[in-house]
Amino acid sequence: MTRVLVLAPSPVARAGLESLLRGTGTVEVIGSVATLAEYSGEDPDVVLADWENGEDFEITDGVPEAAWVVMADDPGLSGVAEALRSGIRAVLLRHSSASQILAAIEAAAAGFVVLQPGDLEGLLVNPQPASLREPLTPREVEVLGMLAEGQSNKSIAHRLGISEHTVKFHVTSIMGKLNAGSRTEAVTQGIRQGLIML
Repeated sequence: MTRVLVLAPSPVARAGLESLLRGTGTVEVIGSVATLAEYSGEDPDVVLADWENGEDFEITDGVPEAAWVVMADDPGLSGVAEALRSGIRAVLLRHSSASQILAAIEAAAAGFVVLQPGDLEGLLVNPQPASLREPLTPREVEVLGMLAEGQSNKSIAHRLGISEHTVKFHVTSIMGKLNAGSRTEAVTQGIRQGLIML
């Protein structure tokens, strides 16, 4: 059973979170406090904390080994990124359902990171490749694969039984469709788009 410490400045928030957790049978609430300084019991597996936007958590104080799950109104991407950098394992919205909160607690206790889908997309550098305005033809995909192998235009022409001029035409078309400035960039874009695999 996962041992949880509820940390919330508001008595109402603490009571609500305690009530939600106590009836589950999968977690044990081992304490409920307004500040970490008030807690002196056994180490929890997870700290479920109500997070006021702008507030800093020093997660190394008091319960350094616990996984932290924080709930906030809307921390924004910078708040979520800062939370992750400080070691917090899960960032949930306050209006999350009981099943979402319990799932986050169990996942955090198991060592996973839990985020809202919108936060995940915003934190990724390139979350989803842009869709192509005009798809590559099967022949262009074939040529792109050979570019990924490091083949020269002459080698590609020989392997496909076409002229070098035709290969240059295909390469130009591929680079235009993938919005690439070089062969290497075209290969990189092709991998991101799932057109080719290395």
